[in-house]
Amino acid sequence: MQLTDCSDAVHALASGSACGKAILLGEHAVVYGQPAIAVPIVDVRAQARVWAGSPGTGPAVYAADLAARFTPESDDQRGTGLVLAAQAAIDAFMGQGPPLIDLEIELRSLVPMARGMGSSAATSAAIVRAIAAHAHLSLDPAVLSRLVYLAEMHYHGNPSGVDNTVVAFERPVWFTRGSAPVFMPVGVSLHLLLADTGVPSRTRDTVAQVRAWRERDAATVDGLTAAIGALVCQAREHLDQGDLAGLGQAMSANHALLRLLGVSTPALDTLVEAASAAGALGAKLCGGGGGGCAVVLCPSGRADAISAALRRAGAQKLYETTIATA
Repeated sequence: MQLTDCSDAVHALASGSACGKAILLGEHAVVYGQPAIAVPIVDVRAQARVWAGSPGTGPAVYAADLAARFTPESDDQRGTGLVLAAQAAIDAFMGQGPPLIDLEIELRSLVPMARGMGSSAATSAAIVRAIAAHAHLSLDPAVLSRLVYLAEMHYHGNPSGVDNTVVAFERPVWFTRGSAPVFMPVGVSLHLLLADTGVPSRTRDTVAQVRAWRERDAATVDGLTAAIGALVCQAREHLDQGDLAGLGQAMSANHALLRLLGVSTPALDTLVEAASAAGALGAKLCGGGGGGCAVVLCPSGRADAISAALRRAGAQKLYETTIATA
C-alpha cells in the first residue's frame, strides 16, 4: 500500500523505538583508539511501525518528519540508509517468523538530524526493533548493534561504533574501538541539557577534516587525541566516585581540546561559555562538531537558569534528560 501518512491507517502489525545518545567525552579521539564515554538520551526517541506492504515492493520507509517515502530505488542518502537498515533486518530475520520481504514502515523521530545525538543510529534501531517485533523475535542488543552499524557505515563512512552500541544497549558505555563495550556504573545521577545550535553537522565531514590534518601532522593530532583520552579516564573515575564537579571539569577541558582540533564553532563556543557562566558544572560540544549540539552537565536546581541562559545565547532547541545511577 502507498502510505502518505500512517497515523490514520489500519493498525500496525508491530512497532519499535530507540533512544538518542550523547558522548560525554571522547569525540574524535575514539576514532584513533582512545576511549569514549557515551550515555543514552532515553527521553528523546525514534518510533517505527510496520505494516504489510504490497507483494513485490520490498521494504519502504515513510519518514513522517521529512514527509518522504523511501524505497530500494531511492537515491536520497537519508532514505537509503533507512531502507538499508530495514533490509539488513529482513535478511537477518528471514524465515524466523511471518513473511518479511515486503514491508511498509512508518518512522517518526524526536531525535534531531545532524546534531550529534545519534539520529541515524536511533532511527535505524527503531526500524530493526519493529521488524524483529513483527517476526516475534526477542532481539539481542548485540545483534541490534551489529545491524545498525551497517546503516551507520552508509551514513558516516568509517563510524567508531559508539552510536550503535549505546543506542542498542541503552546503557552508559565505556567504548574503545575494536574492544567489547563496557557498561559503566554511574555513581550519581547526571542531569543533562543538550542545546541545539540550529546548525546541521555531518560527522563524516568533521572526521575527514581531522583525518586530513593528521595525515599532514600526526604528532600534533595524536597529542591532542591522547590528551582527550586521558580526560576520559579521569572522567570515568569521577563517575565511579559520584564526583560531579570533577566530571564537569573534565568535560569543559575536553571541549577546549576539541576546539584545538578545529571541530568546534563560534556558536558552540558561545553556548558552552553561556552554560558555564550560568553555573553549569561542565559543557562541551556533543558529537562530531561543526554545528549540532552542546551537552551541559547541570548541578541540582540550576537547570532552569542554565536553560534560560542557553536560549539567550542562541540555542534553537533544548533537550533535557537524567542519567540515573546504576
